Amino acid sequence: MGYLEKINSPKDLKKLDMNALKLLADEIRGFLVDSVSKTGGHLSSSLGVVELTLALHYCFNCPRDKFVWDVGHQAYVHKLLTGRKEGFKTLRRLDGMSGFPRPSESECDAFNAGHSSASISAALGIANARDLKSESFNVVAVIGDGAMSGGMAYEAMNNAGQLKTKMLIVLNDNQMSISPNVGAMSNYLNQLRLAPKYLSAKKDVQKTLKKVPVIGDGVYNFLGRTKEGIKHSVLPSVMFEQLGLTYIGPVDGHDVKKLIQIINRIKKLDEPVLLHVVTKKGKGYAPAEKNPSKFHGIGPFDPETGEVLSKSGGVTYSKVFGKKLVQLAAKHKEICAITAAMPSGTGLEQFAQEFPQRFFDVGIAEEHAVTFAGGLAKGGCLPVFAVYSTFLQRAYDQLIHDICIQKLPFIVAVDRAGVVGDDGETHQGIFDVSFLNTIPNMTVMAPKNKTELEDMLEFAVEQRIPAAIRYPRGRASEILNNAQSPIEYGKSEYIYDGADVALVGFGAVMDQLIGVYAMLIKDGLKPTLVNARFSSPLDINMARDLYKNYKYVFTAEDNVLRGGFGSVMAQAFAGMDGDGARLYSFGFPDCFVEHGTKAQLYKRYGLDAESMYKKIGETMGL
Repeated sequence: MGYLEKINSPKDLKKLDMNALKLLADEIRGFLVDSVSKTGGHLSSSLGVVELTLALHYCFNCPRDKFVWDVGHQAYVHKLLTGRKEGFKTLRRLDGMSGFPRPSESECDAFNAGHSSASISAALGIANARDLKSESFNVVAVIGDGAMSGGMAYEAMNNAGQLKTKMLIVLNDNQMSISPNVGAMSNYLNQLRLAPKYLSAKKDVQKTLKKVPVIGDGVYNFLGRTKEGIKHSVLPSVMFEQLGLTYIGPVDGHDVKKLIQIINRIKKLDEPVLLHVVTKKGKGYAPAEKNPSKFHGIGPFDPETGEVLSKSGGVTYSKVFGKKLVQLAAKHKEICAITAAMPSGTGLEQFAQEFPQRFFDVGIAEEHAVTFAGGLAKGGCLPVFAVYSTFLQRAYDQLIHDICIQKLPFIVAVDRAGVVGDDGETHQGIFDVSFLNTIPNMTVMAPKNKTELEDMLEFAVEQRIPAAIRYPRGRASEILNNAQSPIEYGKSEYIYDGADVALVGFGAVMDQLIGVYAMLIKDGLKPTLVNARFSSPLDINMARDLYKNYKYVFTAEDNVLRGGFGSVMAQAFAGMDGDGARLYSFGFPDCFVEHGTKAQLYKRYGLDAESMYKKIGETMGL
């Protein structure tokens, strides 16, 4: 029997000696590779923090002591050590274990995670609540170096240095987020890694010297000034200490014995401490070490070779977008492309290669990306910001104040719109239509297929207005590719004309509505099928036509119903005179959608063709 089989809670870990912990680390890596190869998941991040997670659980007492994991990509080892070994069989599957920390799943998960740069803020809040209630436990935030490019992390560190609250911030430095890190912070950490290792023993020295009668305080103060001088001559200026944090590191993040020794010393300090550990993403699994980005988030794969077992056929929407943007940039020299640390995921790699001077990777900093784009636009450029829907949520204020009020030319390519599947609540892109619709001067579009995405991108470039184009994850649809009409501002597209009932789709759900249309045709009906194209501005002429000339109108979208396309249609109908069509909208309800495949979630929430067809039949009394 191996050591891992004996670990059912963090208490079991404390029974092991150092040699056993090293062997356990190897077993954990083997387990993760085997398990994730079957389900898919965020592998390389978790492989890199095995020893660190063992050390944290060895030194602290979870769940009494609180661990806050930034993003949560690296929390698989934590889940494994806190009694969820069996859950890995259902990792990221419908109704199975989440790929991120989730308090509803375990009391050992102190805070929900999914987006980056938030852990220090949450941990600081937990620590101050502890102090206000006169409680006594430790609070630890684990944040990756990639997340340190997000401004929220600095806001939190600045506040922590001011409050002087006892807490531990572990900076997991693996020189990677999803893609290689960029920016001044990445360069700064490189300097720290290359400098001679420095470990502060300030508190231990203070305690010893102050016992010496008469001269103790004076000697300590002299040595403290000398220590600071030596430290700043050996290391680059330690920014973290300037913020009021006690900095310790860099430390080898794969030396479990050393980590335990240091963490046990840190526990004695009554102040905010930042422990800088250097790790290797993908540690212990050769394919992941060689290509950590590939294994950051990966589907099922062959553990022997590291090759993905199945790939979706056809070109992705991201690739279609990226290729078309390169073509447009060759004609329009003012086009610039911006990514927030995801050039590969958003299809911008080719643009970066062909137009490096016009390509900007701002790091994990979506708010900055939008305002930076505003500055570029004000200076005569045409910025295109490619970003996942779930991360665009962070820049809502900047879209309003720094783009739309000024009516600046700006295109946001909203990738991964709609449900994205395995990553669950924190990553589903089902709110963007609702929040973008609320912003004056923002044009919101969604294509029905890959050709329409290309046309919409070209249209937005020509219009020179604030514009959002949303499209889903995965293979680009080819439905109705030969029935393409030109894009006209604020105009929908009538695909099939009919009578009595009209189907209106916005974006990716057109794939499903084509199926519904075919089923209704078989029933002897002749529905009208409309491709909305725009949710803002709404094609009011289309809405008026459907209201006056049809008995039933059904809208469909892969967004929440509240504030979405159907809501905009309902508002338009409410302002029209006389008796008109009865409106029913398909979309996601007022909830956070869990993880599962796109097909499973469409079925569960009634957005698949069969469910919509059945509901239409019930509504019309067929």
